[in-house]
Amino acid sequence: MSYISAGFFLIIAVTAVFYYLIPKRFQWWLLLGVSFIFYATYGLRCMGYIVFTIVTSYCITRIIAVQEDRRIRRRWLIAALVSNFGILVFMKYINFAIVNVNSVLSCFGGNENLKRIDLVMPLGISFYTFQMMSYVIDVYWKKYEPEKNIFKLALFGAYLPQLLQGPIGRFDRLAPQLLGGNDFDLKNIEYGAQRIAWGLAKKLILADRAYVFANAVFSDLDTYTGVYVIVALLLFSIYEYCDFSGGIDVVIGVSEIFGIKLDENFRQPYFSKSISEFWRRWHITLGTWMKDYVFYPVSVSKKMLSFGKKAKKIFGKTTGKVLPICLANLLIFFIVGVWHGAAWKFIIYGIYNGIIIAVSSLLKPYYAGLAKKCHINTESKGWKVIQIIRTFILVNIGWLFDGCATAGQAFKAMGAVFFRFRLSVLTDGSLYRLGLIKRDWQILIVAVIILFISSIMKEKGIKLRDFVAERPLLVRWLIYLVLIFATAPFGYVGSTTEFMYAQF
Repeated sequence: MSYISAGFFLIIAVTAVFYYLIPKRFQWWLLLGVSFIFYATYGLRCMGYIVFTIVTSYCITRIIAVQEDRRIRRRWLIAALVSNFGILVFMKYINFAIVNVNSVLSCFGGNENLKRIDLVMPLGISFYTFQMMSYVIDVYWKKYEPEKNIFKLALFGAYLPQLLQGPIGRFDRLAPQLLGGNDFDLKNIEYGAQRIAWGLAKKLILADRAYVFANAVFSDLDTYTGVYVIVALLLFSIYEYCDFSGGIDVVIGVSEIFGIKLDENFRQPYFSKSISEFWRRWHITLGTWMKDYVFYPVSVSKKMLSFGKKAKKIFGKTTGKVLPICLANLLIFFIVGVWHGAAWKFIIYGIYNGIIIAVSSLLKPYYAGLAKKCHINTESKGWKVIQIIRTFILVNIGWLFDGCATAGQAFKAMGAVFFRFRLSVLTDGSLYRLGLIKRDWQILIVAVIILFISSIMKEKGIKLRDFVAERPLLVRWLIYLVLIFATAPFGYVGSTTEFMYAQF
């Protein structure tokens, strides 16, 4: 059942009614039941995987909590990580491995190809695995005591709104809200409806339209080159942001209806002045997960500290200090690339981002010296705008690996930018032959302008939601209704795609 279907919102509405009618001590039971029923609608075959993750996380954390021997505690932690990440790796990457093994065998004249395995990908496996493993690691680190009620832990792992695409929650922040119960508050309903409407507008008005054109171009790079590729890339950038952040808006809005505040996952990422800042603003919960559970442990490991000491002796104090950080970042972005999908294009995408961040860190002192020599005021608004544009271009180059079918096609798209570069494409009506009519382009342009203005206001600290909520009751509900029903006349009339991250 899709997050943009009438059935989904009917379930949420009915659940919300009962949620506030029953005593608070039973509210979490209702959320647990609805969450698993929703999960079951995608197929009972997938239920075993999430149940396995919940059960192993529950049992192993209870064992870890009573163990004093550090070595035994570590063994149980490794068991939890290997078993759960092992399932994730097997389900997502076994066929990718088989394809590559077959390619290697064929190079040496091998005739017996390994057969692909027919697997049904468990719903939301990447998100609930990362979320539950953060809980296991935190218990191992003695950040908090393990949950003694397995059903309460199950709600944390399978909570309906965030099940498909995050954000990746932390037990100490999310569990008290899920389990403590909440009183009815009309403000939560208003804010939730407002956030849902905004998310649906992003998805149905902007993302679905942008995807049609971008997909048409990236699917036929022999025909469409030059300006077509540039326009397609810009539209794919809109699609990536509006689809993913729109889905998160819906998830956060639904949770707000129940009085539950999820972590924000986006903060105007296209206003970033560097790639590293971009990743602090884009998919924030994944970035913080990687920082807390991969970057910091790797950075302070004995081998990395030893490498840092040797690097300082060889390359000097400044470079030697940065090199271990660069290696840790490269590891993180390799994992980020692999996490995004079982294909070389995603691995290259992750390494691409990691290399840019590593090189930027190594050359930072030289950038500062060059700027000083050229008398560039790095704090001026003009320079910041240049940095934002530069970062936006680098981000869009990376999006080619996501938008194109293969890494080869992504490199082909890069080359296609320089061939048959005719600006007349923008005015001769050629753009209307790729799925979007003139009205679609007009709606896209107006919607992008509105999104851009609202993003600037957010960047300046203006809280639009509070401003609207302070209007008279009739006025603010009129605004909400306009937002909700705007998707009907202005939403894309073609086929609607599922949220992209619903497959993760």
